[in-house]
Amino acid sequence: MSAAPRRALVTGASKGIGLAITRTLLARGWHVTGVARGADALSELETELGDGFTGWACDATSDDLLARIGAAPAFDLLVNNLGTARHKLLADTPDAELDFVLDTNIRATLRITRAATKAMGEGAGVVTITSQMGHIGSPERVVYCTTKHALEGMTKALAVELAPRGIRVNSVAPTFVRTPLTEPMLADPEFARWVQGMIPLGRVAEADDIADAVAYLADARSVTGHSLLVDGGWTAR
Repeated sequence: MSAAPRRALVTGASKGIGLAITRTLLARGWHVTGVARGADALSELETELGDGFTGWACDATSDDLLARIGAAPAFDLLVNNLGTARHKLLADTPDAELDFVLDTNIRATLRITRAATKAMGEGAGVVTITSQMGHIGSPERVVYCTTKHALEGMTKALAVELAPRGIRVNSVAPTFVRTPLTEPMLADPEFARWVQGMIPLGRVAEADDIADAVAYLADARSVTGHSLLVDGGWTAR
């Protein structure tokens, strides 16, 4: 009798990086529960991906998601792919945008992580998608960088806190990734030249590059408290 597949919870699972992570984990035999707000998109994915995928249509910042996590069997992996950005000078950032980015990137991630790790057992793991901007700074990204630095801090502290239970906590810190969200920015020739000029490898990452890093950390039994930079060498300069 074959063992039941390991269970992963992926936030922001219906498109971009989250969808690539979902597909990669499914290909490696995981059952994936994907969280996203779009019920129609999740329904289509359930049809396309089959029994290995379950969609939870809810706002990842909501109490509803926490209740669902609490009522579900323990997950073996949590992938925190939730995130947002409002790029502008700090002096031009109104409180409403400040609160939105902080609540989404930090508060919601902490709440989801707290809920999911309560029931996790030995060998389970957490992987949070942060950013190269969690290691450096950049103009017009003060709030975004603040949140990503915070998540890198969460990763290190939680890795130490959960190590006695055999739970590993890591992050993946990408450079700019080619997704439907970033395509309009990368379509600007001047912006694209700047980005590629900052990356020694000279190429913008693809979503599958990030998914491969997540899959590695999901099975890296002796790696915890680590930030895996998938940045083409940006932060090596």
